Amino acid sequence: MSVENDLAPPHADSPSNESPRPAWQQTLLRHDLPASIVVFLVALPLSLGIAVASGAPIAAGLIAAVIGGVVAGLIGGSVLQVSGPAAGLTVVVAESIAQFGWRLTCFIVVAAGVLQILFGLSRIARAALAVAPVVVHAMLAGIGITIALQQIHVLLGGSSHSTALRNLIELPGQLLSLHGGDALVGAVVIAVMLGWKHVPSKLRAVPGPLVAVLVGTALSLGLPDIERIALSGSVFDALGLPELPSGNWSAVAMMVLTIALIASVESLLSAVAVDKMHTGPRTGFDRELIGQGTANVVSGMVGGLPITGVIVRSATNVQAGARTRASTVLHGLWILLFSVALVGLVEQIPKAALAGLLIVIGMQLVKLAHIRLARRTGDLLVYVVTVLGVVFTNLLEGVVIGLALAFGLLLWRVVRVQVTAAPLPDGSWQVHIDGSCTFLALPKLSGELAKVPAGVDVTVEMIVDFLDHAAFEAIEDWQRQHESTGGRVDFVEIGHARMADTPSAPPTRGFGRAAIDEMLRPWRHHKSGGDAMTAGIAAFHRGNAHVVRPHLDGMHQDPDSFFLTCSDSRIVPNVITNSGPGDLFTVRNVGNLVPVSGDDSVEAALTFALDSLAVRSVVVCGHSSCGAMKAVHSAADTDGGLGSWLRHAEPTLRRFRAGHPVAVAARAAGYSEVDQLSMVNVAVQLETLGSNPAVRRAVAERGLALSGLFFDIAGARVLEVTLDGVSAMDDHAQPAVTG
Repeated sequence: MSVENDLAPPHADSPSNESPRPAWQQTLLRHDLPASIVVFLVALPLSLGIAVASGAPIAAGLIAAVIGGVVAGLIGGSVLQVSGPAAGLTVVVAESIAQFGWRLTCFIVVAAGVLQILFGLSRIARAALAVAPVVVHAMLAGIGITIALQQIHVLLGGSSHSTALRNLIELPGQLLSLHGGDALVGAVVIAVMLGWKHVPSKLRAVPGPLVAVLVGTALSLGLPDIERIALSGSVFDALGLPELPSGNWSAVAMMVLTIALIASVESLLSAVAVDKMHTGPRTGFDRELIGQGTANVVSGMVGGLPITGVIVRSATNVQAGARTRASTVLHGLWILLFSVALVGLVEQIPKAALAGLLIVIGMQLVKLAHIRLARRTGDLLVYVVTVLGVVFTNLLEGVVIGLALAFGLLLWRVVRVQVTAAPLPDGSWQVHIDGSCTFLALPKLSGELAKVPAGVDVTVEMIVDFLDHAAFEAIEDWQRQHESTGGRVDFVEIGHARMADTPSAPPTRGFGRAAIDEMLRPWRHHKSGGDAMTAGIAAFHRGNAHVVRPHLDGMHQDPDSFFLTCSDSRIVPNVITNSGPGDLFTVRNVGNLVPVSGDDSVEAALTFALDSLAVRSVVVCGHSSCGAMKAVHSAADTDGGLGSWLRHAEPTLRRFRAGHPVAVAARAAGYSEVDQLSMVNVAVQLETLGSNPAVRRAVAERGLALSGLFFDIAGARVLEVTLDGVSAMDDHAQPAVTG
């Protein structure tokens, strides 16, 4: 295995006997044009269905799709995001139309667009991403359930009702009076949508929604009394100016704010998701809001639905191979062409077919992965409450309820603290304080400390990430009072809320990264000064001994691996292998060498590890900037024992000069000659170990594994070294050492 460049050479796009086209033409013809057609085929039925579900004119969905593609595509900050009418706004638009009428709703869309432009100009776009993801997921799920409850009535041959509760109550009656033809068409569309992912991959190149609507339409042509879409002329005939409100300004303003916020958040979240799907230019969030707002102003002015970035169409765009925003713009132009030239074809589509399409889309907004994530993170209550609020009140109130509950839970998690006081078998007591210790914890803190009898020895174990003045003084006063009765108080501190800090400067959060920094801090940086070893032992007894004691007490030596590495002080085997006490049987020497003869130390350790400890793997680990390999590479004349020892590396030097495959691979990856030699040395020592009789016997009898590692110190990166190459080890690779 060898290290290879991830960047493949560019392919020629035109025959050598012709003058090559400009790069933008090649990209347009090979990538963006085909992708735009695929996105158009997906967007067309969705735009029609969303217009029907919103209670808006059918042409309003087509107008919004055209403007979303052209205007938002040209101005927006995301290169590959596709905008248009979205299922996420269906419920809000339907409510607005029911309350204000269609023309006034168009004015609301214009005003919401202006507000989005102001959001973008004020550079607060990223603030919208601070909304708790669980609330956004639950909002989408609530919208999906509401859409499904609406459209199930249409699929059964009836009409949807004004509220989700009413749709639910009337559902049994609708089932008793269903229209067989509509129900059959809708059921077939649902079956095609759900089953399309199981057809051969070549057929899946045709979008499932398009196939489902075409099949449903074809089936409906042979059925009587099927209600179909009604269009009065082409899309140009549906253009019209919005109507200004004549009163009830507070309700209008609330609806403007609702549409602006939902459209902005949905567009930004969709843009974030799209950025994760490709490696091209990243989204400019403020520009994206300006583009979305401009599109909504134009859409509302000419009688279109509100527009957002839509993840379904955007994901299709990326997967179809789009490279630039030309794909988004072209898909809008295809919809315009279709809307003008093929109006009669649109009027053949049955409403039940679009209802089936929307039911599937609505239920796809309820994602099991989001529910599992909410359960795993302790946010399931927020998810359920938000969904119920969106479904049974309205979208804005449901989201506000969810955000309030999420904030309340966050506040409770931040300020809560666990305090327990209990006796130990030896007669002493232990007080355990875990969490953020603030003045809010004083009642619980004082109550638990009061349980400790006078005169006993007490260990106070603190896992505290924040300690304010009030809590500090309460603990200090209790310590002073308890020690006055003859008792002794020892503090064991985990984290960085140290009792040594003064009340005037309470410690702040910092357990995760700070704890690692503290663990790896060189001795010369200890604040205590004096003898570094003594200071380190004192710090261990104070902060870590009580943590490792239960793990070490009674532990027998049963390591997983024999680990041979260099004596270099920068190599910490347990850190780079993420292992702990008892996992590694470690042997260190200068240059991590395995002498063939003349030294018994490595042989003795290896024999003991194989025969007495029955380790399951043998590992050789070299490292970058190795002093031993520098001396070997430069043929330095070393005196005394070092020179005698480094003669064991002469086979490595010969193999390196002969062009060992590992050296070739390391050279291709850009490593220095000394590091190349270090990697070859690992491979040579693996060969030496492989020829050892005890190793061969363990491999044959119990499957002993041999592994080679190279630790790049500067990059804190571990590479795998085999007998013929080097390869990167990422977080998905099978670890060479387990523990």
